Amino acid sequence: MGNAKSLLEIRGLKMEAQVDGAWTEIVHGIDIDLHRGEVLGLIGESGAGKSTIGLAAMGYARNGCRISGGSVRFDGEELVGRSETFLRKLRGRRIAYVAQSAAASFNPAHRLIDQYVEGPVTHGLLTRQDAERQAVDLYRRMRLPEPDVIGWRYPHQVSGGQLQRAMTAMAMACKPDLIIFDEPTTALDVTTQIEVLAAIRDAVRQFGTAAIYITHDLAVVAQMADRIKVLLRGREVEDQSTRGMLAEPKEAYTKSLWSVRSMEAEEKPYPASDVQPLLKIDSVSASYGKLKVLQEVSLELHRGRTLALVGESGSGKSTTARVVAGLLPPTGGEVLLDGQPLQPSFRQRSRDFLRQIQIIYQNADTALNPRQRVRDIIGRPIEFYLGLKGARRNDKVDELMHRMELDPAKFGDRLPSELSGGQKQRIGIARALAAEPRIIICDEVTSALDQLVAEGILRLLKEIQEVTGVSYLFITHDLAAVRAISHDCAVMQGGRVVEQGNVRDVLRRPEQTYTKTLLASVPDMDPDWLTRRLEAGASAK
Repeated sequence: MGNAKSLLEIRGLKMEAQVDGAWTEIVHGIDIDLHRGEVLGLIGESGAGKSTIGLAAMGYARNGCRISGGSVRFDGEELVGRSETFLRKLRGRRIAYVAQSAAASFNPAHRLIDQYVEGPVTHGLLTRQDAERQAVDLYRRMRLPEPDVIGWRYPHQVSGGQLQRAMTAMAMACKPDLIIFDEPTTALDVTTQIEVLAAIRDAVRQFGTAAIYITHDLAVVAQMADRIKVLLRGREVEDQSTRGMLAEPKEAYTKSLWSVRSMEAEEKPYPASDVQPLLKIDSVSASYGKLKVLQEVSLELHRGRTLALVGESGSGKSTTARVVAGLLPPTGGEVLLDGQPLQPSFRQRSRDFLRQIQIIYQNADTALNPRQRVRDIIGRPIEFYLGLKGARRNDKVDELMHRMELDPAKFGDRLPSELSGGQKQRIGIARALAAEPRIIICDEVTSALDQLVAEGILRLLKEIQEVTGVSYLFITHDLAAVRAISHDCAVMQGGRVVEQGNVRDVLRRPEQTYTKTLLASVPDMDPDWLTRRLEAGASAK
């Protein structure tokens, strides 16, 4: 029950969304009590209502959604029905929000520092000069490289993980009373995640900030939350203290969330490696301007196999993929497909070479054209690469959608905004498959998905590989996903490959200190894991 000391008190929250032109209830009477300095974890699969409820705590509903019932009281003030003028004074100042997708949240036309100082300066809390000094301090605490100068870069000039940390720092700029963290470590590698989680936890404790921590990573929420609320299709399933829920989840659905990593233990078919690899990256170096980001990288991807690239943010994983795809010409070395050198730029490659290498992107929100219907998104590569039109094109689209377990009659005419995160990622997979490629680059394809949906995507990718023999270059910071889907693994650090081999050998018997550090940085389902890990790191220095 709530009391006068509750900072946030939500009672009977109901929310509706427009689905096929009609208002449909998606959140069904949720109650929340949150006190100063307390962290509540919200978990559940895609579509459970986690982010919708988090935004409602700010008195906000996304386009196409509305608060249809209940009460949201912040520090005794009712937020439902209040004017935008009143709410704007709270948002950013007393209630802050850290979004899941930093790339879609920053203004690409402004430097990071300008976007940081806007909040404290607009709310009259700091001068521009003081805000800049505070930004540098928070950038340092967030373990951002070159904290004194990184703020003067534009969003596209930093990695996804760095951008996510910059947004977390920005949310803390006004020292708010409540922060909504919506998957704030989704884009981070495991070693960086430790530092960011520690910084978030320290800030919450130091300033007495309350937080709602939305995540699909149970091991992460175990480190951050005092209590966990489990949601399913807009309803509360279970609410317990973190330690109580980890020790003894009461509901069957909660127990299913605890056991979704079963794929790790499954045996994978290991196709024999051909003498000649399908894809060979031979001593490739690459630069962004004067900054050298790849240094003599050599890798091999064989037919019907999955090669995982793992490493910290900025290690060169995605840059390697960009070179393979022809998006970044190398400064040295070459890429060979079936023994034939690929032209450095995709513009110089034949249509058939372009067809053979396709990409599934990390963020389906920005990868899919928001103005195109699903049928057109999938159909375009069918026309471009295969030359199919009319009924033959539509039949191919339907076939791919069925393979993705999406009903063409139900989803074919929808826009991306009308799909869940998992559904959007399935459309991204279908679009890549539409070209009938030999290689698919999977760039963090499960990092933005909850664990149940991610497991479904990984199983789908495995089935596709078994049926078609396609090869995957699988870029990820999720070592559990590597174990689940990969045959081979390469570990990258500072633009170099430091260790590679069979995935079992690399992850079970690593030789390099860096690989051992990565493995030791994967959170456990133990609420004391982060504290022990930080203490071990401090004693080692």
